[in-house]
Amino acid sequence: MRIDKERARVLRLKGYSYSEINKKLGVPKATLSDWFSELMLPEQSQKRIQKRVQKKSIDGLIKRNKLQTHLAQKRASEIRTTAQKEIKKISKQELLLIGAALYWGEGHKKLITKGGRERTYHSISFSNTDPIMIQVFIQFLKTNLGIPVDKMRVGVRIFQHINEQHALDYWKHITGIPSQNFQKVYYGVSKSSEGKRPFNRLPYGTIQIRVGDTKSFQKIMGWINGIKKQFK
Repeated sequence: MRIDKERARVLRLKGYSYSEINKKLGVPKATLSDWFSELMLPEQSQKRIQKRVQKKSIDGLIKRNKLQTHLAQKRASEIRTTAQKEIKKISKQELLLIGAALYWGEGHKKLITKGGRERTYHSISFSNTDPIMIQVFIQFLKTNLGIPVDKMRVGVRIFQHINEQHALDYWKHITGIPSQNFQKVYYGVSKSSEGKRPFNRLPYGTIQIRVGDTKSFQKIMGWINGIKKQFK
């Protein structure tokens, strides 16, 4: 018997796969299959081969999943990059629509009532945690409603673990609103936000931009109604 065949036979009886034997001895897998297709293997050796096949299958699945994830992330990045380029410089009219839509979604719209009657005074109140959204809304107030930052008031709501001064410095930088317009910081979670997100996802808390201007409030509500009318 050929020496390499005997060595291959010993390895096969130990439960080595054709691929493993090929790597060790250099014997082609087709040749090994011809030699040992009818070779009876001990139960332990069969289990070793089966275990290796299963592991190889799992490894292959993991590799495919990683590749698919990489390709999906690449496609997502390409789509976002292309879509981003579709947004050109935003006009004043477009900013009006953006600001009105933001207030429609995140602003306080419930009319103030007393004794069952609507009050004649209503203020603008917009809350969020997204710094860019806050900057867009402030630009909307300045550009489309002519409201200067010194007329804007700020309320900040934070958790006990957040450094108050650090949060205030952050929002002052984001908004450009004067320090004297920042009111006393409130600790705790609003009822509307309670349970919606883990507290540690809000490193600077929530900011509220308020403007005591009934006419501007009514304008925003009118713009929102104008948007709604387009879809009726």
